[in-house]
Amino acid sequence: MADSLDLNHIHLADRPLIVCDIDEVVLEFLTPFRNFLLASGHDLLPRSFRLHGNIVDLDSTLPVEDTVTSDLLETFFRLQDQWQTPANLAVDTLAGLSADADIIFLTAMPPRHTAVRRLLLDRHGLRYPLLASEEPKGPIIKRLHDARDVPLVFIDDILRNLQSVQTHAPDCLLINLMANAEFRALAPDPGDGIATAGSWTDAAAIIRTHFRR
Repeated sequence: MADSLDLNHIHLADRPLIVCDIDEVVLEFLTPFRNFLLASGHDLLPRSFRLHGNIVDLDSTLPVEDTVTSDLLETFFRLQDQWQTPANLAVDTLAGLSADADIIFLTAMPPRHTAVRRLLLDRHGLRYPLLASEEPKGPIIKRLHDARDVPLVFIDDILRNLQSVQTHAPDCLLINLMANAEFRALAPDPGDGIATAGSWTDAAAIIRTHFRR
């Protein structure tokens, strides 16, 4: 359950809170993951908005089994510090926003890879608190924000995560942001109540407008 996630090390000031997903939001994911796959005899084809079924063997061009996809993801996360880099403008934009808001990273990556990710983020100056959990994000953000009377923002590329937060923290500003243009074009429409940002510049403008209300 999400309640098992330890939040005791998170200390928030009396100011707005921005919670950011990491893969495809703060760090490039799909582009470096595809480069990793090519180096291991596979490829990722932008045929639909998912990984399973779109990873193929380079020799046969056939989709790999779901278990192979899971194994490739596991290896990639273990080696993420060799492949992933910050999304365009993410570092500078978050630094600017941090003057007015607390920032927390909430990633759906398996928690066993947290140490490697922490080192990767720190290398690029992204030294904001990091939470890793494969549980729904809505209950986690509800616990984080509690009943504080300050603005709350959540940024993610995956619709189910945004919807989870929409359910559990209905006053939260929700922003759909995705670095990879090819797969972003395949993403489902986020629907009402979720803002779409085409870049970190767009996201920052949406957030600052929200803070001024």
